[in-house]
Amino acid sequence: IARAIHENSPRALKPFVAVNCSAMPDSLLESELFGHVKGSFTGAQSLRRGLLEEADGGTFFLDEVGDLSAVAQAKLLRALQEGEIRRVGGNETIPIDLRVIAASRRQLPQLVQAGRFREDLLYRLNTVTITLPPLRERPEDIPLLAEFFLSRYGADKDVRVTALSPAAMQILLKYPWPGNVRELQHVIERAVTLATHSVLSVDDLAQEIRVTTLRTGESRLD
Repeated sequence: IARAIHENSPRALKPFVAVNCSAMPDSLLESELFGHVKGSFTGAQSLRRGLLEEADGGTFFLDEVGDLSAVAQAKLLRALQEGEIRRVGGNETIPIDLRVIAASRRQLPQLVQAGRFREDLLYRLNTVTITLPPLRERPEDIPLLAEFFLSRYGADKDVRVTALSPAAMQILLKYPWPGNVRELQHVIERAVTLATHSVLSVDDLAQEIRVTTLRTGESRLD
């Protein structure tokens, strides 16, 4: 969704830069976001532009923003409010102009109440909110997404995989998808990789998908 917003905006020809906040240790986060000057710390052998600077003019996507440390939250807030950054170890301020999109699997207002997320940063980010329901709540998207991933991975095989059988599609529609779209993507990729025929059947789907779907169906019948 973040990339779609970027590509359908006046900023589309400028950079789209994404960072996964939960996958980046605090020791590296400041340098990654703001960059650093040569000699600012051990191993800083040359000047490096940060990700915020790289996104100048375009869109900066903060995935899992709720995992940012308190120190990183404070520095990010200042950068967004002032529209400028300062590289680690540097004195020069660098203006930035970018759209910021943030995503979180956690409820940020609850993190604010728990003292784990800055309220002023939440207000700064929360200009427009887009709520994305889990995949299990929008089953009408499953066939479209499955066909998209099938076309992506099916064309690269010696035996071109072109479709899912109706029974296989029913399994996908009944599965609860705790991993959402990424899980569906991996399920299709795995099935296509192992398939020896052009139409994916129920047997081509991972066993855990079939077993879980069967159990879900039985519990609904109960």
